[in-house]
Amino acid sequence: MRLRGSARTLALVAALALALPLAACSADGGDLAAQWQQGGDKGYIEGDGATTSIAPEQRTDPVVFSGVTEQGDAYGSDETIGSVTVVNFWYAGCAPCRAEAADLVAVYDEFSSQGVAFVGVNTRDQVAQAAQFSEEFGVAYPSIMDNAGDRAVQRAFAGQVPLNAVPTTLVLDAEGRVAHRIVGQLAGESHLSTLVRETLAEG
Repeated sequence: MRLRGSARTLALVAALALALPLAACSADGGDLAAQWQQGGDKGYIEGDGATTSIAPEQRTDPVVFSGVTEQGDAYGSDETIGSVTVVNFWYAGCAPCRAEAADLVAVYDEFSSQGVAFVGVNTRDQVAQAAQFSEEFGVAYPSIMDNAGDRAVQRAFAGQVPLNAVPTTLVLDAEGRVAHRIVGQLAGESHLSTLVRETLAEG
């Protein structure tokens, strides 16, 4: 009887030990969700790379955005309207952002001569970090520094992307409307190039 009681006690202790970390994870998840809703910096959503494509007749209004790049230049939708545009939300310490950088550069190299615009939206870094990333990965297109103040560019895309979801890549049609959305790391160069090609084909 004593052995059985001891076994039951051990089982109960083990169950409680397992339950406590799970409860902590659940609490942390709730806290992070609240931070994302409030635009906090303590957590970020890392998507699974799922792609959403939106038919032209179902797209929302054009997104109007602007900011200052790591080079100190003003840049935004005034510069991209009329062109199919790739918008990539990233920051230097984000592992999936680093992993997909070569794919973004390859698609930029393929389509920039066809008038496709590219712009990054850096959600966390200082200028020096962003510039170092661009140099390391050969990123030739500009990135808007959107980590200060009211995060104007991220908020301009509210409803299109979860706040602080990195990486996220959008393909805008020539009217500036979101045509495709990838939340998470690109599956590869062909993943993005296919979406860009489809959007260009809309004319």
